[in-house]
Amino acid sequence: MHVATSADQFDQPRGFDVVIDCTGVVAAIKAGLKHVMPGGTFLQFGVANHDAKVEIEPFWIYNKEITIVGSMAVLHSFDRAVELFANGVLNADVMISDRYPLEQYETALQAFKSGKGRKTIVLPNG
Repeated sequence: MHVATSADQFDQPRGFDVVIDCTGVVAAIKAGLKHVMPGGTFLQFGVANHDAKVEIEPFWIYNKEITIVGSMAVLHSFDRAVELFANGVLNADVMISDRYPLEQYETALQAFKSGKGRKTIVLPNG
């Protein structure tokens, strides 16, 4: 998937309220930052190389009132979760209440905001 092309196919000329990078790839991070709307938030969740650099203009952050947040998942938690799923202790089908294709992200967002489901997910390929 080409990040910029994928984001550009949505009719969001002002950008998105929240952009989450889950890749850690510098090109994806740069593209994601460009798609944050004024007053929006960029979440860096993907793990980049320790020496990776992304140039950001402080005035741009100030002027657009962008919030940039980092989030790190603890590796040992993933190993334990995978083990629990693999051993049948946890069942993802029971946890996930709603699945939507990417084209229905607005419906998925409304379902999530309603609080009625346990876990709403958006599938990139339907």
